[in-house]
Amino acid sequence: MIRGCLGCLLFMACSLGSAATAGPDCSRPFTLALHEHGLLYSADTDTGIDKDFADELIRRSGCKVNVSLMSRARIWQLIESGALDFSLSGIANTERNHFASFAWYFSNKYYLLVRKDSGMHRLPDVERDDRFQLGVIRSFRYSESANRLVDQLSAANRVSQANGLAPLYQALLRGSIQGMIIEPFDYPALDERKIRSVTSVIEFNDPAIPHGLIMSKRALPAAEQEKWRALVDGMRADGTVLRIFEKYFNSSFAGPMVDFQAQP
Repeated sequence: MIRGCLGCLLFMACSLGSAATAGPDCSRPFTLALHEHGLLYSADTDTGIDKDFADELIRRSGCKVNVSLMSRARIWQLIESGALDFSLSGIANTERNHFASFAWYFSNKYYLLVRKDSGMHRLPDVERDDRFQLGVIRSFRYSESANRLVDQLSAANRVSQANGLAPLYQALLRGSIQGMIIEPFDYPALDERKIRSVTSVIEFNDPAIPHGLIMSKRALPAAEQEKWRALVDGMRADGTVLRIFEKYFNSSFAGPMVDFQAQP
């Protein structure tokens, strides 16, 4: 009798352990969208941090995941409707938290890239100068101070939107806009002499913002979201995320981006 009870307990413990470590439910194919953004992903070369991250995440899940390329605005629309399961390098806000959950894997700061001939040296200069036109990527949100600047200039009709970085750089070089918001993944473009020679950088001085795997709440039950989050946490814990970032940044820069305290 005692042996039988012990056997039952052991079976239950093993069953609970298996349930806790079970991977995602792969009974259907999933969808994941990448977006073009500097070192995160380049369609020209089919390479980037998010491409490497997606490949490893899919391998670990064992699931069939169809990967496509979309604009950021389209991605958020489909995540909200449940027509898209996943995307990458997303940041949260109050609105997005209603329809998406996140699994954080890196954190970074934002900067304001301005034309030198605009005469801008500090954020208050930008806010006061009615001639300053800011360029942003459609549907992008940033850090607190950056978002506040975008919202303030938008209300004054001083913001131009584009679907990606390339048209913003072109507008900046033409002088159609006097500034744009950038992050570390955009740094290679700053190495181009024509951009570097006409621009300078202003810091927002906000804390680094967590970015992560975006999961559609409408498409994925909460229990499945936790399973995918566990895969991402495992990639951080075993150094995989750091190794991916070190392909694109030196160690002193990559380390702080992936070594951060993830918010719940």
